[in-house]
Amino acid sequence: MSATETTLIQRAQKGDHDAFSALVDAHQRYIYNLALRVVKDENEALDLTQETFVRAWTALPNFKGQSQFRTWLYRIVTNLCYNRLPNLRRSLNDLGDDVLEYLPETDSGFEDPAREFESNETRSQVEQAMQDLDENYRLLLTLRYQNELSYEEIASTLNLPLGTVKTGIFRAKAQLRNTLATLEDSWITV
Repeated sequence: MSATETTLIQRAQKGDHDAFSALVDAHQRYIYNLALRVVKDENEALDLTQETFVRAWTALPNFKGQSQFRTWLYRIVTNLCYNRLPNLRRSLNDLGDDVLEYLPETDSGFEDPAREFESNETRSQVEQAMQDLDENYRLLLTLRYQNELSYEEIASTLNLPLGTVKTGIFRAKAQLRNTLATLEDSWITV
């Protein structure tokens, strides 16, 4: 957390609406994108974003700074998503830890993100493949690669064991690779 953000949080905790407005401006795009990835509906994502910040304002006096502010906001929005999509939490909990021994040594994303997203065709394929993922996998990949949270931050945000998060991301990446391969094959034969 930057010193500026810490100052804004402290001011907002004392009731400074302008300071809270600055925090909203800094984080609303990330909250909206996360909600949109989960619920796949722009209006619903807007509602969830607004509700996230209403709840954050109400709970702000209780924010102790033990986690990043954005992690705290992600936890609020994912809890709201759980309320809207009750099967999401159950399927995340059902991921289990059975494939941990197959996890790669690094926790980097794609081998070379710059090259991976070079062309519009590739970007389109990735977006389509992301939309085809199960909602729990889409949520995990969004938190990890779009929102750049660590495994530990994701576990904290989703209130899941670290092993479950690692397993879920491993499976999500495998499903994404398979979907991309299928899309590539279908586009080549067209």
